[in-house]
Parts: sequence; structure tokens; C-alpha cells
Amino acid sequence: MATQAPISIPPQDDPKAEALELLGIARGRYDLAPLDGVRRVVAKRLTEAARDIPHFPLVAHIAAQPLIDARAAYNPGDAGKVSVNDLLIAAVAQALVAVPDVNASFTEHGIVRHHHADVAVAVAIPGGLITPIVRDAETKAAREIALEVRDLADRARRKRLKPDEYNGGSFCISNLGMYGVSSFGSILNPPHGAILSVGAVEDRVVPVDGAPGVARMMTVTLTCDHRVIDGATGARWLQAFAALVADAGNLK
Repeated sequence: MATQAPISIPPQDDPKAEALELLGIARGRYDLAPLDGVRRVVAKRLTEAARDIPHFPLVAHIAAQPLIDARAAYNPGDAGKVSVNDLLIAAVAQALVAVPDVNASFTEHGIVRHHHADVAVAVAIPGGLITPIVRDAETKAAREIALEVRDLADRARRKRLKPDEYNGGSFCISNLGMYGVSSFGSILNPPHGAILSVGAVEDRVVPVDGAPGVARMMTVTLTCDHRVIDGATGARWLQAFAALVADAGNLK
């Protein structure tokens, strides 16, 4: 029979334990993990963003087969070189060029119109989340983006990023499709004016030539800062993005 791990019991005069008891969390029934610097900063920023930024979601269902075909064409016999997410980053960057009003940030000093598509990529790390940035993504081919994202993600997990590699950016993409999540919405991370949440590629029943058929589909949710992006602008960006995904074989 397996030995149960000992439970740490806070002393009676522990103020943290007393505060938790007021929440109905009894002593001896938990372990308390202190907040590290990353988790504390993430919690503060996202709490402020959710509370202070007027935001709205736009949801679209997009055919994913062109992405799968394009990835296969990039990686004959090896699907690990360019991922679907790398192609999505390329499409995001080109859509920001096509609809530059979304490539913007709200500040108290005015609306910042970015000259380049600096696309932040949400990466889970021990103790939190970080968003390293692919700078000038609109100028880079998918294979170049793939190499850069892998390097950034690897160094992010080892806490080896420099501040200018994760501070700033104009837009963010978060992909939980690999975990089987069908759809979700993300909290904005300023100064990004919008964030795209990408769900899993799934077989779904859709109309095909007027009759039910099965297609590979994905759901994306664009969360916009309403102070800088209105609904029609966000919708135009999603249309441009969907068109680029549909023509994924021609992404740079």
C-alpha cells in the first residue's frame, strides 16, 4: 500500500492560515505554494486588464484543411519542422498588414499605430505564462518563424529570455488546440490591441454543396480592445485572416 505524503499543518498563529480559514479553507487540508515573481506579475497584469479594458470577442469557424496541406508541403516526411501554429502566426502577421487598424495599441497618450507586426506567442512556463515576441513577423517566411518560435519558447521555459524579447508587441496568439480545447477566449495583455485564441482542428459536419458533409474545422476567437478596435474593424481582420488561412499554401 502506497505511503501517503505528510500534510503540513500551519501553526495556530499563522496569519495566512487564519485568512484562508475565513474563506472556508480548513487547516491541515492543503499545502500552500508561495507566489513566485512570474505568477504574481501575471496575476496583477491580467486582473487589471480584465477589470479595466473594455473588450469584446468575435468568433469564427475556419476550414483548417489548407493549413494541414501546407504543413505537409513544408515538411515532406517530417511534420515537426513547420507547425500549424507557425503558419497561423504567418497568417496573423499578413492579416495585420492587410487591416492595419488592428495593429494598434491604446495608450493614454494616443493610439499607437505599429509599423510592423510584432506578434507575441503565449507560452506556458512553470509557474505562469509568458508571451515572447516574433518581431517583424510580416517579413518572415513560415520556416523562419518556426525556428524563431522554437528558440524563444525553449529559452522562455529555461527563463533565459531578455526583457525586450517579451515586453511589448502589437498582437498576441494563444493556441490550446493541442490540448483538445475546441474554443476559448483570452484576456488581453496590454499593450496588445487584440489576441487570437485558437482551438483544436476537428472533424465537423458542415454544408458541402448544399448537403451535410465532414470537414476539418477550427474555431478562433478574436478578443479586441474596444478603445482602439471596433466590431466592424475586428470582423474585417477576421475575414482577411480566414482568406489567408484558406490560401495557406501561398503564405511566405
